[in-house]
Amino acid sequence: MSGNSLFVFAKIHPKNEHFEEAKQAIINILKLTREEPGCRQFELHENATGKSLFLYEEWENELALEEHYKKPYTAAVFENYQAWLAAPVDITKMQKCTGA
Repeated sequence: MSGNSLFVFAKIHPKNEHFEEAKQAIINILKLTREEPGCRQFELHENATGKSLFLYEEWENELALEEHYKKPYTAAVFENYQAWLAAPVDITKMQKCTGA
């Protein structure tokens, strides 16, 4: 892992009636995403109440993330988000602190 990696933390807020559908759609792209050039980590989590999903990602750089967003399977999930989500996805992009 490089100190120049881009880390992404995304909190996804599906509507209750679309929670399982949204979760499965992301599960379905995990393997493909992990095989993308520049993807170092792509993990899906859910909170204990089953109300929110969380993606923890590590990318080689911003360009690798941008290429991920262009993939047809990613675009399909984003398109479905319009109907599935109760609120916009909260995305935080991070880098490791120098010396950490």
